[in-house]
Amino acid sequence: MTHATTAFDARLAGLLQQIYPDHDTAQLAARVVSAFWPEGTHRRKRGRRPGNRLWSERDAVLITYGNSLQDGSHKPLDVLYDFLLSRMRGVINGVHILPFFPYTSDDGFAVTDYRAVNPQLGDWEDITRIASHFHLMSDLVLNHVSSQGHWFNEYRQGNVPYDRYFYEASPDDDLSQAVRPRTTPLLQAVETRNGTRLVWCTFSHDQVDLDFTNPDVLLEMLGIIRLHISKGVRILRLDAVAFIWKQAGTRCIHLPQTHAIVQLMRLLCDYATETVVLLTETNVPRSENLSYFGNRNEAHAIYNFPLPPLILHAMQSGTARYLHRWQSAMPPAQLGCAYLNFTASHDGIGMRPAEGVLPPEERARMIDAARQAGGLVSMRAKPGGGEEPYELNCSYFEAMRCTFPGEDALQIPRFLCSQTIVMSLEGIPAFYIHSLLATPNDHEAVERRGMNRAINRHQWHYPDLLERLDDPHSDQSRVLGEMSRLLKLRGRQPAFHPNATQFTLALDERLFGIWRQSLDRDQSIFALHNVSKDTVTVSPTAINLIEGDDWTDLITGERIAPAGPEIPFAPYQCRWISNRV
Repeated sequence: MTHATTAFDARLAGLLQQIYPDHDTAQLAARVVSAFWPEGTHRRKRGRRPGNRLWSERDAVLITYGNSLQDGSHKPLDVLYDFLLSRMRGVINGVHILPFFPYTSDDGFAVTDYRAVNPQLGDWEDITRIASHFHLMSDLVLNHVSSQGHWFNEYRQGNVPYDRYFYEASPDDDLSQAVRPRTTPLLQAVETRNGTRLVWCTFSHDQVDLDFTNPDVLLEMLGIIRLHISKGVRILRLDAVAFIWKQAGTRCIHLPQTHAIVQLMRLLCDYATETVVLLTETNVPRSENLSYFGNRNEAHAIYNFPLPPLILHAMQSGTARYLHRWQSAMPPAQLGCAYLNFTASHDGIGMRPAEGVLPPEERARMIDAARQAGGLVSMRAKPGGGEEPYELNCSYFEAMRCTFPGEDALQIPRFLCSQTIVMSLEGIPAFYIHSLLATPNDHEAVERRGMNRAINRHQWHYPDLLERLDDPHSDQSRVLGEMSRLLKLRGRQPAFHPNATQFTLALDERLFGIWRQSLDRDQSIFALHNVSKDTVTVSPTAINLIEGDDWTDLITGERIAPAGPEIPFAPYQCRWISNRV
């Protein structure tokens, strides 16, 4: 037995003892290995060490539903494939296709079969074809499954093994501290062959929570992960992972067993022959979110959830005060870890990550401005009773229509500034398809579907979209054209490596500035962003441009003299001032 094998076995056994202390560890470890490495597969002799080679400055991710683009004739995944090849090659190299499995509600997050592709979208061949050209991310919806799926139907019939797959509660349980992202009742009474049972539903009554205290559930998920890897998936998004372990009398979020399960998945991925990245989806305040890096032994990457509300506030208010204060206190990602930076996703703009950063009055002004731009507000239940805003539901492009003073004609430059900030920060940038396409709010979908989040889940008729993209005066053409140019430019700059050095600059509050330096210290970039509608200037000495180097704004091509005049910034202008072109 080699030392590497011994190290793997010992680590696996230790984690399983922490998660399942009452089970036979050796037997369970053998079942874990068989689930993740079935016959015909094998693991590495040594696990990957944490490092910065899993990603580079060339990495950028597109987030999309499988049917965000449709033409009425071809499978939606065919249409997406055409868009990716014709418009996105050289712009992004990663694609997150939101749940592409059969489902019953929540636009894919109430899964009925993790092992199949929704036939309304396409099939596995379509998925693997996209994966052959782009780094593919899939959703592992860990916490729950559809109440109308096979697993839950078998549970209600009392059939083994599904009779122990779902988390049951007692009316006497103390659930007063349980953290919820919804206002619906937490428990649902269901009739089963074994009588009435109260099942746990963190998100909705069509999304019934799995019981990870039963190791069979974990093993089932590990087998699903292996299937997805075999189909070309290389980034696993652990959806709602913070909620997977419950215990009465606790907050039922971020429990030690939850972190141990993520560590177990990381261990398996580190020993996989395929390069697999784990991304945790934890829309919670900063310290809780950062905890999923663990000690470089949990997620490879975490969502930078405070960015959407903080960048939105900066653009609405015209001051980077709070964005700067937050970014100045953010630690660099540990070696082997990275932030996933974004402003928009299929969900709304989460307000919880702004807790403790934005004062209540500033959050209230954000909400008012978003509503003025046609946005909506979703609420969550507070522990102990009451409600509070959970997220803003609005297209990020539309959210840039209004500032605190009101609407103006600077929506597009304001929006492009917000997206350039995402490209500049330490981490991997990710862009929702409706940001790239400057998609307006879809109020008709909200009314038709009765769901606030539908406002930002528009489905484009592909021929209409192509017509707009070919019109140089359309919002869609202007935004996609400039963002594509910036992303291609960004991908050539070593100082934008996800783990390159970053320092937050103290400047005029209307300017958000950061200094990036490449891992080899050869390239420096001063990324400066005017978040206001004012014309602002900054002295070259204020950003410490070194004499003797030739400095150029990569975005405009202008030469910048270290001892020259004040550097001007038009409203919402961004500059990447670099010593290497």
